[in-house]
Amino acid sequence: MMMLIMKGNFKMTFILGISAYYHDSAAALIKDGEIIAAAQEERFSRLKHDSSFPKNAINYCLKEAGITPEDLNGVVFYEKPFIKFERILETILAYAPKSLISFIDSMPVWLNTKLFIPNQIDKFFDKKLKCPIYFTSHHEAHQASAFYPSPFEKSAVLCLDGVGEWDTTSWGIGDKNKLKIEQVIEFPHSLGLLYSTFTGFLGFKVNSGEYKVMGLAPYGQPIYKDLILDNIVDVKDDGSFWLNQKYFAYCNKKRMYSDNFSELFGIPPRKPETELTQKHMDIASSIQAVTNEIILKLAKNIKEKSQMNNLCLAGGCALNCVANGILLKEKIFENIWIQPASGDAGGALGSALCIYYQVLNNPRNLSEESLQKYSLLGPKFSNEEIKNVLDSYNAQYEFFENITDVEKIIAKEISEGKIAGHFAGRMEYGPRALGNRSILADPRNPEMQKKLNLAIKKREAFRPFAPSCLEEDADYYFKLNGNNSPYMLLTANVSDNIKLETDMNVKGLERLRLKHSQIPAVTHVDYSARIQTVSQKSNPHYWNIINEFKKITGCSVIVNTSFNVRGEPIVCSPKDAYRCFMHTDMDILIMENFILYKDKQPLLNTDDYKTIDD
Repeated sequence: MMMLIMKGNFKMTFILGISAYYHDSAAALIKDGEIIAAAQEERFSRLKHDSSFPKNAINYCLKEAGITPEDLNGVVFYEKPFIKFERILETILAYAPKSLISFIDSMPVWLNTKLFIPNQIDKFFDKKLKCPIYFTSHHEAHQASAFYPSPFEKSAVLCLDGVGEWDTTSWGIGDKNKLKIEQVIEFPHSLGLLYSTFTGFLGFKVNSGEYKVMGLAPYGQPIYKDLILDNIVDVKDDGSFWLNQKYFAYCNKKRMYSDNFSELFGIPPRKPETELTQKHMDIASSIQAVTNEIILKLAKNIKEKSQMNNLCLAGGCALNCVANGILLKEKIFENIWIQPASGDAGGALGSALCIYYQVLNNPRNLSEESLQKYSLLGPKFSNEEIKNVLDSYNAQYEFFENITDVEKIIAKEISEGKIAGHFAGRMEYGPRALGNRSILADPRNPEMQKKLNLAIKKREAFRPFAPSCLEEDADYYFKLNGNNSPYMLLTANVSDNIKLETDMNVKGLERLRLKHSQIPAVTHVDYSARIQTVSQKSNPHYWNIINEFKKITGCSVIVNTSFNVRGEPIVCSPKDAYRCFMHTDMDILIMENFILYKDKQPLLNTDDYKTIDD
């Protein structure tokens, strides 16, 4: 029997969603359909892509809501383990005896943990739960995470990822509080696994290096697109596709690609951290072009069959902002909404929403306000908490009573070439830093991209940075055609107002030295940018910083990159922020009403440096 909590004369329903044991574990809590809190486990554990049971994220969600486990009306897991286990067993048997190693590696964790999720949940809550434990399918969770927080009463919904139980691609229709999946494509045919195979072949880490392939693609030409379509993936007019398993090994080995993959392209797999050649760039460009084509064909087919004007997107492939930007530009749908936490972390939120609406049949309340709350759903820290941390390090700081003074100082320092760590408000949910856990800099500086990549982020020099732009000025700088991009999930070209012509004969990574626009630090070599539009409503403090920068420079754009170094999750706590600040060449650190200057700080001890080394 489900218990409802009485608060005054109102009944409140709390549903906790959990994702775990694959890629990015997370927890999300909703109250009467309102998203109260959501966060990835990695932010608390400090383990990149932590897949363990999200105990810290769950505790945070309960604390943020001010409730105990006994107050929960439902706990839901984001996929169905027995069906997924069935798929793994069938795959192992189909590829035996080659799959023996995969069988030996996977069985212990399945038999000890993954098949017994209710036991894991009961054990964590010390058997205090008085509510049901539910399970959604993987793609139900993804689709729910996209549709229910969207501003649309009715919408088509597209989910593209690696694989859940069996589904790898699905589309459905959301109508008020109901969501129905219409068609699916099943494993082993997967756009996510296709892209990840190229990620691994190009020497990047699967499930985290896909952004690098997307960033590398503009340095090349899609000269292998036909080779891929003729041999590796067969794409139909409706966007359905079939992968030729001759070129893949993910069904029976630990790696993604087979030896035939190398033979087809005439080169061996690139070893991590080795030289990137023009051929590698052309391969990256080619798989991005194939991905764009598949997504466009799927969208056209969904539009024809659903007759919907709106489209919601989720699943790991929905984080491909290049494909998203092309989809928006093609105007197949009038409106597009993309879940900011589109990967597995978003499954925690989607599963909770799915139960609240689909199972409990609650009415859905649409609002002009962002139901996603601009994805600012993580922890916030008070000035007192920050002061305690800073004092523990004997840090030297200035405190300002008036936050507007802080905003003016940040803008001034950035305009003078300083790089600032910015820690304020609630932490972002999803892979993008949206201003609250960000590193900020001047986009007009042609040396800033190189400096940020090498001295701050400690990553590959070719990777681009994103601009945060005042929403009202976005169309002056970018070809967004009146669209907003609050979650940094769309790519568009810079406008002719700021574009600078370059020497098109320069190829490959040599193009990095060219200045492509008046904001070169955030303009990629193909004149594109991964844009975040910032409104005064979405984040007043961050909007004020950019507006103060505009008053000083006349420029409504600043560089925004996530507050972390390579191999480390985005910072969550004041302690994380201070240690990351001290570990890099950032010049200043802003933490709510505190400002710290690097040249005034005492050295950290050796142990503190070791804890954040990647």
